[in-house]
Amino acid sequence: MQKVEHIGIAVKDITTSNLLFEKLLGTAPYKSEEVISEGVLTSFFKNESTKIELLEATDPESHIAKFIDKNGEGIHHIAFEVDNIETEIIRLKKEGFIFIDELPKKGADNKLIVFLHPKNTNGILIELCQEIK
Repeated sequence: MQKVEHIGIAVKDITTSNLLFEKLLGTAPYKSEEVISEGVLTSFFKNESTKIELLEATDPESHIAKFIDKNGEGIHHIAFEVDNIETEIIRLKKEGFIFIDELPKKGADNKLIVFLHPKNTNGILIELCQEIK
């Protein structure tokens, strides 16, 4: 793994949260997009080397909607950038990690993504992401 690629934050209202983070970071989101397969609307902020992804549920059955219902708004996941997502999946499986989905899928911000189950990562949802080239 190379670095923390972004921190994902679940929000109830992305418009309100965009205004909050614009004030906090002093910059507007550089990108917003809907990821239909995940049932979310996303906004991305970047401040020097820090990247924040805001996620609002567009589907009441999505993981984000269920997360907010259970936990309220807050940090949802930490994403790590990898060079080769398939190689990392194999490596981490050998180390005993469990994946929510074992096959990478297209996520937001032109990335292939996969999530490790929080049951064996100290309760933290970990996302691996690789730039689609």
